[in-house]
Amino acid sequence: MLNSVTSERAYGARLGPNGVTFRLWAPNRDAVEVLVDGVRHAMRAQGAGWYAVTVAGAHAGSRYGFAFPGDELVVPDPAARFQPDGAHGLSEVIDLAAHERVPFHGRPWHETVLYELHVGTFTPEGTYRAAIAHLDAMAQLGITAIELMPLAQPAGARNWGYDGVLPFAPQAAYGRPEDLQAFIDAAHRRNLTVFLDVVYNHFGPEGNYLGAYAREFFTDRHHTPWGSALNVDGEHNENVRAYFIENALYWLEDYGFDGLRFDAVHEIRDDSTRPFLRELAEDVRRALGTQRHVHLVVENDTNDAALLDVYDAQWNDDAHHAYHVLLTGEGDGYYRDYAQRPARALARALGEGFAYQGEPSTHRGGIPRGTRSAALEPTRFVNFIQNHDQIGNRAFGDRLSALAPAAALRAAAATLLLAPQIPLLFMGEEWAASSPFLFFADFGPELARAVTEGRRKEFAAWTAFADPAVRERIPDPQAEATRDASRLNWNERAQDGHREMLAHYRELLRLRARAIVPLLAAGLTNASWQTRGTNTIDVRWQSGTGAELGVLANLGAAPARLTYAFAGEPLYTLGDVPVRADATMIAPWSVGWFLRA
Repeated sequence: MLNSVTSERAYGARLGPNGVTFRLWAPNRDAVEVLVDGVRHAMRAQGAGWYAVTVAGAHAGSRYGFAFPGDELVVPDPAARFQPDGAHGLSEVIDLAAHERVPFHGRPWHETVLYELHVGTFTPEGTYRAAIAHLDAMAQLGITAIELMPLAQPAGARNWGYDGVLPFAPQAAYGRPEDLQAFIDAAHRRNLTVFLDVVYNHFGPEGNYLGAYAREFFTDRHHTPWGSALNVDGEHNENVRAYFIENALYWLEDYGFDGLRFDAVHEIRDDSTRPFLRELAEDVRRALGTQRHVHLVVENDTNDAALLDVYDAQWNDDAHHAYHVLLTGEGDGYYRDYAQRPARALARALGEGFAYQGEPSTHRGGIPRGTRSAALEPTRFVNFIQNHDQIGNRAFGDRLSALAPAAALRAAAATLLLAPQIPLLFMGEEWAASSPFLFFADFGPELARAVTEGRRKEFAAWTAFADPAVRERIPDPQAEATRDASRLNWNERAQDGHREMLAHYRELLRLRARAIVPLLAAGLTNASWQTRGTNTIDVRWQSGTGAELGVLANLGAAPARLTYAFAGEPLYTLGDVPVRADATMIAPWSVGWFLRA
């Protein structure tokens, strides 16, 4: 049923005919109470650390929290469906099943064109409701899928979403759950799918109360950049696994999201014989069946192709990093691994998936990175030239439009959007938005100071920031003005320079829908790739039906004298790129796509 919750779950408040049933896993507490609308109710021990009670008269809209006799602490529900007063406040009982959703069964993966956005900076208002007004623009652009950055409630009112501490509670700063439901319905009416970025590798640094009553959520056997790892392979891991599997199903079933992107799964440390990530994907597939198109995508720095047996695709940082070096010439940090031969890295990423398939990574101290991926279909990889990380983790949140000439951006877009991988755009990219996307948060005073100081120390090793005075110019993540500066200016779309870039993206996405998507439906494999000169790539794919797609792209600032021959006819050209060349000079930032049908 479209308006019903279909899976039996352990976590969260349950509305029923006789009130609301509250449950909590608190293995470190001998007694638990639930405070509902100002009245305390003792909860009954259920065994294995679980407590439960049904409170007559409790209803949708009731405010509640969990308390422990002899302790002043009152904590929100770790599976709260809404936190109207933020991460430190009481939870609210929500009846999501009261909403009858728009009938929608999703879209096949090969049709996907992703558009990543941050709700709080996508519009001046920063709300779900305000975002609805721009969905027509997305559909007209040629986008088929909106990907929301994480919504899990963090501490404070400003956050990227990766510091969430209550994974079931969509951020109150963006509106109520009903507003999020309205946004998803509005997208579905326009035949747009909606994805959500979820974080199952850590909790944020403020507002996580699990350690006060369920320390078994964490383990000291493994460590991550955020501290102790989540316990998915030690004693009591079944309750931890269930929590996150239920969360995935909650977003997909109760809200009707069409897909999930799993953040940094390489930081989910797991030595078990049945890896959590496989269990999660298998359980989700089993619960949802085959009546809807639901897609699961990972971000995985280890480039482990084996995960793509159970997940639809992976974000491909290799392709991004190669594009970035070609367009900007930068070679610091993780770009070191691509600085010597960026064109080769990009050609291999387009032809085989990963650029690193077991080769040593200089950035990682020489350890091998990646596994073989050439046998995988191109659509198993999500490629991009910008995203929240690659912009926002720069000191000043610089977009590519601030780092590279417009001709370079047009060439990169022409290569990205017609390639058979799944393309992803970051909000505003399509019109070369001038606004940065800065790192921002809203923590309590003590943590806020540490975050501000840490952000500036983080860049001390970079040559450009060796001077302390320069580091002081890095925007304060805690300042409200830092978030405000990151908001899109939609009026730019009609201005010179921006208007032309928007038209370029529209043209490319129209051509993708007409010519590339049908090829993907038939299947493209058997890729071959090479570089021609320093910055020119030559990549070709074949389908089982005999079609051949090829691209020649000079992604450099110098002309290249080339000899080559493609099959078929020109599909798209940026600059003068003939189908065959004999010692022909190809201008900088030129791209030619060729198709034999």
